[in-house]
Amino acid sequence: MSGRSNQTNGILLMVATTFIFAVQDGFSRHLAAQYPVIMVVMLRYWFFAAFVMAITARSPGGIRAAARSKVPLLQIFRGALLVLEICVAIWSFVLLGLVEAHAIFACYPLIIAALSGPVLGEAVGWKRWAAIGVGFIGILVILRPGFTVFSPEAVVPLVAAAMFALYGLLTRYVGRIDRAATSFFWTGMAGAVVITVIGIWSWEPMASEDWGLMGVLCISGALGHWMLIKVYDLAEASAVQPFAYFQLVFASTIGVMFFSETLSPLTVLGATIVVGAGLFTFWREGRSARLQK
Repeated sequence: MSGRSNQTNGILLMVATTFIFAVQDGFSRHLAAQYPVIMVVMLRYWFFAAFVMAITARSPGGIRAAARSKVPLLQIFRGALLVLEICVAIWSFVLLGLVEAHAIFACYPLIIAALSGPVLGEAVGWKRWAAIGVGFIGILVILRPGFTVFSPEAVVPLVAAAMFALYGLLTRYVGRIDRAATSFFWTGMAGAVVITVIGIWSWEPMASEDWGLMGVLCISGALGHWMLIKVYDLAEASAVQPFAYFQLVFASTIGVMFFSETLSPLTVLGATIVVGAGLFTFWREGRSARLQK
């Protein structure tokens, strides 16, 4: 296949992947409203860990080679951070709904850009700092401090965004040291161990019909991660990453259609500002990378 067709296929696959993740968020929101969030994430991670084992077993050198890390403690911390971030994100879906939570969570690329200097030693110019500032103005539009009583629950998706941004930065960092298969292995296995230690004490009996929904959630999670791997096999990250914002669109649609959530004009305006600022930071990063080649 030509480079252009690979790029196009990668973009289309990224859009499909964001739809899968949005559906996953919808199932997570429903189940977490009935059962402890930690229990829902624990069951999902058991399936994900099995998926990781199956994938890494087929990688060069098998599981033993994938598990061999030069920075094992950092890899374990990454895996623990991601699973805890997922718990916080799902909690925000229950507290605020998919629309509001995703609108706030969309600021995570801006947090990555802001922290890339101190964490990775990357240069952050004034244009990207300006985009970060504009993006957080968008967050203020969504939160509306001063116009209504500020809701403490609105901080939860912001915390999730910060945790995911740190996870992304650490993933970049370990990517300079370990193989991608190693990072993937530790993401699943460390996360599964941590969430099991914490979540096994929150176990509650699950209704038979909800086991079916849990099965769909587990399969959609594994499918989404597999598709994301294929996305980055086909196309450059800078080309496909902006299309990850489609998850906000799909998740908001699911929130409105299935959970009777509403799209307020200020939420739409704020989300538009945040996404626009995020797209600008992606464009700047891609342009800087091209100039350095």
